[in-house]
Amino acid sequence: MKELQHTEPGIERSGAAAALATTRDLSASERLLVEAMRELGFGRFEFVQIRNGQPIVDPLPTAVRDVKFGAKAPSNTDPPGDFDLKRQVVELFEYTRSVNAGEIRTLEVRHGLPFSMEIETGGTLGGRHA
Repeated sequence: MKELQHTEPGIERSGAAAALATTRDLSASERLLVEAMRELGFGRFEFVQIRNGQPIVDPLPTAVRDVKFGAKAPSNTDPPGDFDLKRQVVELFEYTRSVNAGEIRTLEVRHGLPFSMEIETGGTLGGRHA
């Protein structure tokens, strides 16, 4: 029996967090989005399409970088190969995997990690987003 998480009123999502632990557990498009977030550092992605639970990253979505003058440049401490996923990344892909078709209008990135998003979905009836 699948564990259901109630994270928003009226929306149930299957608990798939255990399946996502490292970058090896991600699809190719998810890995590409993780790498793009790490490279962006601070900013946002706009209009990221989701089809069958997967982000569409070809072509890469529009990236808008936040630049803060006088601030120390952020350092990237994760190794370039496979690495353990941070909780924010797991939550992002748990959510997108539950979306049949939709669009992330904005995906805010801080320190190379997803921070928040605005997402448009066709509907939320049942356990899977339309």
